[in-house]
Amino acid sequence: ERVKGVTSVVSGYTGGSVANASYEQVSTGKTGHAESVRITFDPKAISFREILEIFFATHDPTTLDRQGADVGSQYRSAIFYETTEQSAEAEKMLKELEAAHTWDNPIVTEVKPLTAFYPAEKYHQRYYDQHSEQPYCQVVINPKLEKLQQKFAARLKADG
Repeated sequence: ERVKGVTSVVSGYTGGSVANASYEQVSTGKTGHAESVRITFDPKAISFREILEIFFATHDPTTLDRQGADVGSQYRSAIFYETTEQSAEAEKMLKELEAAHTWDNPIVTEVKPLTAFYPAEKYHQRYYDQHSEQPYCQVVINPKLEKLQQKFAARLKADG
């Protein structure tokens, strides 16, 4: 939501087999869901490719089933697309990043169609804004926000 053109961000779960997935279920690693965010954006203000650029610049897409200290398939790096154009753009970017040897290790990010998306519980929405002092936010989220500010300052909203 700090990026120009992004109109909403909802934390949730997708890519699994359990209907109406909850954090309690997903955190077991047995539902097949990934913890995810659904981003709604104005394509006149920001492209899907620009969102992908931010995604790849602010997390490590080379660690299988892990983000920071969190381990399990629910923490996998994944792009869930809604259109064939988004799928093609994501696959194209993956090929470009691999060819550029951007990371020492291979990219493990999945590109899958978006099926059902289940919004996370209210206490997970805007988590950082409510808990920025928590160790998880300090250790995992702050470095990502610093990268966002350093690499994409021109794309950030004035209040972001």
